[in-house]
Formats: sequence, structure tokens, C-alpha cells
Amino acid sequence: MPTNKTSLKRPASSHAEPKAKKAHSANPSEKTTKRSRPVTQPLQADDEASSDEGDDLDNGDGEVELEEGGEEAVRSSKDPNATRESHQAQKQLQQQRRAAKPHSALLAEAKKAWSLARQKNTSKEERTKHVKSLMDIVRGQVTDIVFKHDASRIIQTIVKHGGTKERNEIASELKGHYQALAQNKYSKFLVTKLIRLCPTHRTSILLEFQGNVRRLLLHREASSVLADAFELYANAYERSLLLKDFYGKEASLFTVTTGSTEDKEKSKLGLAGLLRGTDKDRKRRVLSAMKENLISIFNNPDKGAVSHAIVHRALWEYLIAVDEIGDEAEREKLRRDIFESCQDVLAEMVHTKDGSRAVRDFIAQGSAKDRKHIIKAIKPHVERMCTDDEAQLVLFTALDVIDDTKLTAKSLVADVTSAASTIYKSPQGRRSLIYLVSPRTRRHFTPAQISLLAETDLIRAKTSKKDDKVRSEEIRKAASESLLRWISEKTVDIVRDPGGSLVVGEVMLYAEGDKSDASAALVTLMSSSYPSEDPANPHLITLPHVSRLYKLLVQGGHFSQITKSIERSPLFSPLEFAVKFIDVVGRDNIVVMAQEEAAFVVAALCETVLASDQEGLPARKLLKSWLGGDVKQQLAKDSEQRGRKLLLEQIAAL
Repeated sequence: MPTNKTSLKRPASSHAEPKAKKAHSANPSEKTTKRSRPVTQPLQADDEASSDEGDDLDNGDGEVELEEGGEEAVRSSKDPNATRESHQAQKQLQQQRRAAKPHSALLAEAKKAWSLARQKNTSKEERTKHVKSLMDIVRGQVTDIVFKHDASRIIQTIVKHGGTKERNEIASELKGHYQALAQNKYSKFLVTKLIRLCPTHRTSILLEFQGNVRRLLLHREASSVLADAFELYANAYERSLLLKDFYGKEASLFTVTTGSTEDKEKSKLGLAGLLRGTDKDRKRRVLSAMKENLISIFNNPDKGAVSHAIVHRALWEYLIAVDEIGDEAEREKLRRDIFESCQDVLAEMVHTKDGSRAVRDFIAQGSAKDRKHIIKAIKPHVERMCTDDEAQLVLFTALDVIDDTKLTAKSLVADVTSAASTIYKSPQGRRSLIYLVSPRTRRHFTPAQISLLAETDLIRAKTSKKDDKVRSEEIRKAASESLLRWISEKTVDIVRDPGGSLVVGEVMLYAEGDKSDASAALVTLMSSSYPSEDPANPHLITLPHVSRLYKLLVQGGHFSQITKSIERSPLFSPLEFAVKFIDVVGRDNIVVMAQEEAAFVVAALCETVLASDQEGLPARKLLKSWLGGDVKQQLAKDSEQRGRKLLLEQIAAL
């Protein structure tokens, strides 16, 4: 078996195992997905390897295997004979220790086959041959050896590279031991692999966790196994099996999992399906047990279970059930109790769909004091939340709901705008910036996202006093100055980026305040010689997204497919921008732009000055003199080129 000079034991990690795609693909070579990372955790490089790859094996007790040239040889390099003797003595000692352990002969034989099966440059046929040989060696003795570090990695290789037959054999042999395997720091990775790659055994594996789900979630090793199973691999019915532990012992007594279609369909409804048709007393007892179970999780935040999607789903189901209670006093008490137990760990929940919904519900239904506490909890993580699909919805809901706009401006808006240079590079970050000035616009937010944000609108109407339009204007005003200053200072970098140009367009159109500096910086970019004298550094207007940006600004708004016209923003003057563009860019550049890639931009210039209805406008006279005569004739020669026909119409109207 090939080894490094010094083979060190790999440290166990709850995040060391890559995750499979949601589609439960049995092909381990496909790109895998991982659980969404809480915004409270620091970003890490995505270089975590599979638990059955990488470092070579130790002997299971942390003893290090050394070859010639290792540390001992370095220390005794002056005496080669002493080095050789020391190495021989150490090797003999290791062999004696291995031979004295149970199944030593089996493991020694398995490691020889394993060293061949795990090679990355082995052909598929050769690997299949070695895996079958490896399976023949360990068959019938998997449960005896799987808890050891080295043996666990051997079994993982069979599961990873073996066929359906080998995987099912391993899964069948381990039946009845999955709870213990999940709690072992070595074999927990094997359980995750079997859940991922053996869909026919997945339900039976998860059933072994029933009755102990909450305890396992608080277990250092088993927690990640359950989290991966719930978030990445389980279907709706299998998730319901894991959630049942949160409903309490009584719920497990009057619900029997038969595996029938009717039972599965009812289970998919979760708590709502369980409580359907039950009397008030039983419903009250189930909710009471559920509250206690959730609080036991929230009271142990150091265990890490608070950040798992299964806990967030249980919390969201609980909140939905509480909202259906007819007694308002009882409803408010239950909501207050659960909020007070989790208010300090809400930032751990915002990264999942159900966690985000729960936190947004707390914001919408909470008092001014509650909202202030939530803002305090999430404030240290605002930048990370801006770039997370689910977490950013919490920020948007806070901006939509909280009446104290001075608080949100200071605690949220300021942090979002100060991170603009970092977050605009991702689609999520751009949405966070655009929401400040143009919330829920269909140009940048999908119908599904808008629908999710609208879930709290009915509650907002009852719990918030300030008019929605006034609140939105105050948020826009609080963000405008910082965003405009950012554009004027980082103009080149932002405009050159395709996504950044989208943010520039929305901010320039809909932000409030003095836009002269930002406009001047944008126009100055176009004043360089066109076409560029340096082929390696072309003029920015030749980039399609830059051309679209300047066309948008010159025309003063977006084109509406409904009205078939430009919907100009009342907060931006396209005429002022067009006049400044003409003055700064100059005749030579504008004439060449008209004849090259930027014909649409020049056409928009002409349209804007025409729309001003000022016959004596200097800019109009300049365009007419620059684009008439020979230039117009040259344009007419190739009128079929993109934008030429429209430009000629605008020139004629001048």
C-alpha cells in the first residue's frame, strides 16, 4: 500500500463528509451538495475531503506508521545503522500490537485489497474486481469490524464504489446497529453514505432512530448524520419519521407507522395531519410536549442542533398549530414562551427555509421590544445574511414590517450599504442592495420570492402602524446617500461587472438625493477615446451590459411590456444625464458610437432631448449638427445593422 513518509491520523470532523444531490443519485462521482451553512459560522474553503479518501491508515489507536526517512531517521541521520535498527524495532512492535488485536488477520487481508480498490487511477473494471474481492473478505463480519477507524473506511469504500448488491449486503448486515454507528466518530460517515446511496434501506435506517431523535441531535457525532438525512436525502415521508419525536410520546402512541399509502400521505402533512380530527385536550397536550422538546434544544445551543433544518421545521409546524388556537390569550402565551426560549439563537435559524419563515413570523407578530431584540441578534451577521437566499428574506421582512426606521437604518441598512463592494458580486447580494431602493420589483425578484415575502403582509397590517409607502420611502432615503457615494467611488469596477451594472441602474433611477457626483463619474467613463487604442482594454461601451445600462439611464426608466412604453422614474432626470453625457463624451466619440455598437444609446439620447419639447435646447442642436449630413448618409448605407433604423428615425425627428 503506498504511503506518505509520515502517515498521520485524520482528525474526525462533523463536516468532513461530502453530501449527495437531492435526487438521491447513486453515482458518487457526481457533484455533491452540502447542508446550508448557518450565517453565524465563519466561511471555510470548500476543500473538505471524503472520509474514505486522503491520509493513509493508522492502526486504530492513533499510532503513526513511519517509513525509512521519517522523523526517527531525521533525528538519527548521522548514524544510518542506528536509524535502521530503530526502524526495525519499531516495525516489529507495531506488528505485534496489530497481531494481538481482534480480527487482525482479517483486517490485514482487507487492507491489501482496499489499497487497490481505492486508487483513483484504477479503471472501472479493475475497481469492480477489487471491490468484489474486498466484499468476499469482510462478508458476514462487517458488524464486528465497522466501529474501528481503518475498517470503517474499508467498508465505506465498498459502499462508495460497489454496486447495488454490495451496498444492500452491507446495509442488511448492519441492520439494528445504526443508532450506535451514528454515534461513533468513525462509522457515522458510513451511515450517511448508506442513507445517501441505499434508498431501499433508507426508511428502515431512519426508523431505528425513532424515539431517540432529540437525544441524537444533541450528540456530537450523530447530530450531523440526522441533519444530513433530513435536509439532503430524505423524502417527505422519511422526514416525517424523524419529526415524530418532537410531537411527544402520546403522539407516537396514537399514530402507528404501517408503511401504507394512506399512512404515508397523512404523515407527509406533519403536525397538521397528526392533529387533524383530534380533540382540544389532546391537541393541547401534543403542543405542550412539542414546546418542551423544542425548548430542550434551544437551551443547549452549544450542541449545534439549533442550526439544523429538522429543528426549524418542527418550530415552524408548532407556530402554525399555535396560530390555529381559538383562544387568543392561550395563543399569545404559547407564542411568547417559545419566542423567549429561542430569541437569542434566532441568527442560527435564518439560513433554512423553515427557519427563515419562523424568524420572519416572529418579526411580523412581535412587539416593538421583540423586534428590537431580533435586530440585535442578527445585526452581527447582516453581511452574511445578504448573500444567503433564505436569510436575506428575514432582512427584507424586517425592512417591510418594523416601524422604527431609525433603528433599521442604523442597524441593518447601514451594514448592508457598507458591505456593497463585497456583496454586489453575487445575485443574492445584488438583490439585497436593490431591495433598499426598489423592493419586490419583478425585474430582480421571482414571483416565488415575492410570494414568500407577501406571507407576512396580512400580519403586518395588524401589528404595524406606519403606512407601507412611508416606511419604504424612509428606508430608501436612509440607503440612498451611501449607495450613491459607493457608485461614484467604485464606478469602474461596478460598471464593468454585469451584475454590478444592474445595481447601478436601479440605484440611479430610484435612490433619493443628489446624484450629480455619481452621474459625473458614470459619464466620465465614456469620455475615453473610442474605439480604444489598446485592444487588450476595449472601451466599456462595447460591453453589452454597459451599453444597456447607459441606454437605461439616458431614457430614464425601464421599458414596460404592458404599456409598450418607457416608465420613467420620478426620482431621476434623464434629460440632465443626457445633456451631461453629450457635453462630456463629445462629438467624436458620439459619432463613432452611433456607427458602431452603441447605436441604441445614441438613439436614446436623441429620443430624450426630443421628449423635452425644447426647440432651442443646446444639446438638441449639437446632436442634430453632429449626426446630420455625412454621418446620416453613412448610417443610411447600412441601415439593417442593429439600432441603425431606430437611430435614423430619431435623427430625422431632430
